[in-house]
Amino acid sequence: MNWVSIGSLSDIPRRGARCVDTPEGKVAVFRTQDDQVYAIDDHCPHKGGPLSQGIVHGTAVTCPLHSWVISLETGKALGADEGAVRTIPVRIEGERLFIALEALASRAA
Repeated sequence: MNWVSIGSLSDIPRRGARCVDTPEGKVAVFRTQDDQVYAIDDHCPHKGGPLSQGIVHGTAVTCPLHSWVISLETGKALGADEGAVRTIPVRIEGERLFIALEALASRAA
């Protein structure tokens, strides 16, 4: 896999996110309270809200537009809502964060 550096763990606050522009669109990279890191498409499956601006709780994020809750582990909407976003593999080496761009390209094809 082609891993691309996107910064360091300390660039993302606990229970926060940052947005990364890629050739395949924006990716939201999240850090949980216990330092787990997840990457998903930065748009809610409901109305396209910016998930990177949502509230992180546990291993989920709540969309800032209409309060849909999206699993950071699976990309699926939780509760009664239906829909999903792509998940992107993340690798951590020390403090450095990497995402797999091939996963984006293969899912976009």
